[in-house]
Amino acid sequence: MVRKVKANMENMSKVVALILCIGTFLLVQIVTWFQLNGQFVWPWFKNNVFLLCLFGIPISWLYIEATRLSFIAFDGIIWPGRLLGFAMGMLTFAICANVFLGEGLTPKTITSLILATVLVCIQVFWK
Repeated sequence: MVRKVKANMENMSKVVALILCIGTFLLVQIVTWFQLNGQFVWPWFKNNVFLLCLFGIPISWLYIEATRLSFIAFDGIIWPGRLLGFAMGMLTFAICANVFLGEGLTPKTITSLILATVLVCIQVFWK
């Protein structure tokens, strides 16, 4: 079964797939941050919950695409993409929480970001 799935992967350069994967994960994590946390910054988000729920459809599609791209970039292995998505989420959450909610970077947050960076480096560079 695994060989069959790997044989059906698209003819895309692994580097291109990785770049597109990271970019898509960054974009969707930022959009998700606004969908979930915009209510604490702007009244519109708090008053339009149903409309925000509708954004879940394109957001889900972007997560699916990012996962597909990571599958291509990492030779049909799903764990690296999962950890890459997690790390992109940690990074974007810390930046958005700081910029829009004024939450500073505490030593605990900085340590978490360093660990997330280490996870990404392990997945991308450890062969």
